[in-house]
Amino acid sequence: MPGENLSRDEARERAALLTVDGYEVFLDVRSATAEGTDGPEPRTFRSVTTIRFRASEPGTTTFADLVAPSVTSVTLNGEELDPAAVFDGSRIALPALRAENVLVVDARCAYSRTGEGLHRFVDPEDGEVYLYTQYEPADARRVFADFEQPDLKAPFRFEVAAPEGWTVWSNGAEESRDGETWRFAETKPISTYITAVVAGPYHHETDLYTRTFDGGMTLEIPLGAMCRKSLAKHFDADDIFLVTKQGLDFFHDHFDYPYPFGKYDQAFVPEYNIGAMENPGCVTFREEFVFRGKVTQASYERRANVILHEMAHMWFGDLVTMRWWDDLWLKESFADFMGSFSMVEATRFRDGWVTFANSRKSWAYRADQLPSTHPVTADIRDLEDAKLNFDGITYAKGASVLKQLVAYAGRDAFLEGARRYFKRHAYGNTRLGDLLEVLEETSGRDMAAWSRSWLETAGVDSLTPVVTYDAAGRVTELAVVQDGDVLRPHRAAVGLYRHEGADLVRYTRAEVDVVGARTVVGELAGAERPALVLVNDDDLTYCKIRFDEDSLETLRSHLGAVTDPLARALCWSALWNLTRDALMPARDFVALVQDFAGRESDIGVLQMVHAWAHTALVHYAAPEWREEGGRLLSACALRELRTAEPGSEHQLTWARFFAAAAATDADFQLLRGLLDGTAKIDGLDVDQELRWAFLEPLAARGQADERAIGDELARDDTASGKRYQVRCLAARPSAAVKDQAWAQVVESDALSNALVTATISGFVQASQRELIAPYTEKYFAAIERVWAERSIQIGMDVVRGLFPALQDDPATLEATDAWLASHASAPPALRRLVLESRDDLARALRAQACDALHA
Repeated sequence: MPGENLSRDEARERAALLTVDGYEVFLDVRSATAEGTDGPEPRTFRSVTTIRFRASEPGTTTFADLVAPSVTSVTLNGEELDPAAVFDGSRIALPALRAENVLVVDARCAYSRTGEGLHRFVDPEDGEVYLYTQYEPADARRVFADFEQPDLKAPFRFEVAAPEGWTVWSNGAEESRDGETWRFAETKPISTYITAVVAGPYHHETDLYTRTFDGGMTLEIPLGAMCRKSLAKHFDADDIFLVTKQGLDFFHDHFDYPYPFGKYDQAFVPEYNIGAMENPGCVTFREEFVFRGKVTQASYERRANVILHEMAHMWFGDLVTMRWWDDLWLKESFADFMGSFSMVEATRFRDGWVTFANSRKSWAYRADQLPSTHPVTADIRDLEDAKLNFDGITYAKGASVLKQLVAYAGRDAFLEGARRYFKRHAYGNTRLGDLLEVLEETSGRDMAAWSRSWLETAGVDSLTPVVTYDAAGRVTELAVVQDGDVLRPHRAAVGLYRHEGADLVRYTRAEVDVVGARTVVGELAGAERPALVLVNDDDLTYCKIRFDEDSLETLRSHLGAVTDPLARALCWSALWNLTRDALMPARDFVALVQDFAGRESDIGVLQMVHAWAHTALVHYAAPEWREEGGRLLSACALRELRTAEPGSEHQLTWARFFAAAAATDADFQLLRGLLDGTAKIDGLDVDQELRWAFLEPLAARGQADERAIGDELARDDTASGKRYQVRCLAARPSAAVKDQAWAQVVESDALSNALVTATISGFVQASQRELIAPYTEKYFAAIERVWAERSIQIGMDVVRGLFPALQDDPATLEATDAWLASHASAPPALRRLVLESRDDLARALRAQACDALHA
């Protein structure tokens, strides 16, 4: 990534100098379908950009951004500049600016194979070519010349020449079409990173959203949904449109600001690196949200949450945008919160807060305990910092903090603050203080003090109940003890639970402002003795929940008896945090899964518990117990698979977990039988997605060879099938296979982003620790070069994915420390990734020591 970074100081200096009045961008992508295979030189397209801008200090010099193989011409204010003199591969020097300027750049830009810029994908099923753009935080410059920073917003006009038979979409509505050239309406002022182009022979469905407001104004929003033609048979556009309309209704009801960007297209695109991107009028999603086989309601809920998250961005992020990436939370935290908030209130997914408590906050808790933890309002020095800060703190912790703010300031005050924020800053850029100002107006609360505690400090607190009783068993005092580097004010609920027959139910609850190290909950004095004390009941605040000894013993024997789904999810999450923090042996968590996972009714919680159980066994269990623990988990999975209701989503979930947990010869024999039809489980439909899930563990154990994997690809010769095939091939237990996979990812850039990820996933197998042990030394020898030579996305995939986490011994920790000590001047973003992986490894070693003590 040489020369492609941009610092905050450079951006501030350029923003003070320039005002951008508009862009006109012409892209000729007819080369996308040209004959021939890609060679050592990248396949390119023509990009012509005209930028009209003003300079506050005429005579000064600045630069435009462009990452391209070549520039044909640069014209500034009618004067031809020598491309060789002004273009260095990532920047175009702009000398002697006038008060009003016109820049025209004609360049050859490269199609992407990494999901950054203009990504080109060839569908193996039918040979069709598809294009889409993805820019955040700063990859629009790979497609057209620009000023690549969020606070230089401007209107955009796009014109695209595309192959015959293609359809093209952009942010604006189609304005005209002349042969192969598509012209789009000018946008409102938006940032470069949310401009978009989607082009290809996409399957396209349409609908219309209509809303009549008080006063009689009617708003019509044309809706579109696209996917590859070969996925059309799986595309449930009706459900996507249903959630879209429900979301638009919700946001219009609560934001008092009509959707400002005209149409609303949603494109489901291949080889996408992230979940989705909030390009106004042209939102892009990973096509895995088009379900090829049977999935659980949790998958539909996740898709709905993402649809609504991106929709919330139309206001938080697109209409009003952060000035610089320091305040990324101003869009991502709000979108993450509003995604769940709107989903629970406007769609069929009423248990969304259970998923939020169990899944999203788990991501936040992990991120907030890494050495790279940072305040929600972060210190983002440059673009590499920005790329890495799309993390659990910016998204899920920020959303958790906003959820607590609603409890603290009140729902009405929070939403009124949002309404004022949109009207005051529409099409502009903001910082933290701009939001705090409106929230203080509407709530009457001291938002500066709240911000200092929750937005401007890092780390997560633990809340533990301490209870004393009288001789009759009544509560004499219940105190909440707070532990953490920063003791924050928490608005929290404390619930008391008792046994009623076979159930464990709440019989009283108190809300309290937890302040300082110890807070007495006076309202609960005199209550009968509880079997369980649940701090942060109803999940009002952001904290790690701890238990008193009596409550912990209750959960060990009666976790499945907790009747309230949210309370039960909070208990699972708290028990997992105890395991991660080496306060509970991993084998105890596995025992809880054996005893109670089969009674978990919430499918999303069950899937999370399965993931935690896998991590507990692979990383946190004492090495000498892993084999036994593996047999216990696989036996549990098979038992629940056989007893689950035939055809239910629980049966499907246990089938997938059984494949991942398979440990014995009988397990693998059953998987083979389910694949070849010689074994049956009543109600289990072994569709193509499930076939691949069963095949990978067989490949990893040497029980499915290259021919068997090839035969499966012949059954499923699709883009998804190709990814699964690559993963299964890399999973085989052979030194030659591992050498080939390593070379394909680390020594070559021939694979696309999706196939890099698939290869890494196959390479790293928990059953092959000894086989891949030699790659520890190779990893540390390669990562600095990989980071320098590859795109930041691929660099992140390699550095994170190939870290030798399975070599969980002190020697690997020492090797990591040695690399960090000898590479003090390595790029900070690279060091951050290595430090995070080191922390995960050190945590695993502590957990293993805890588990060994309880053997």
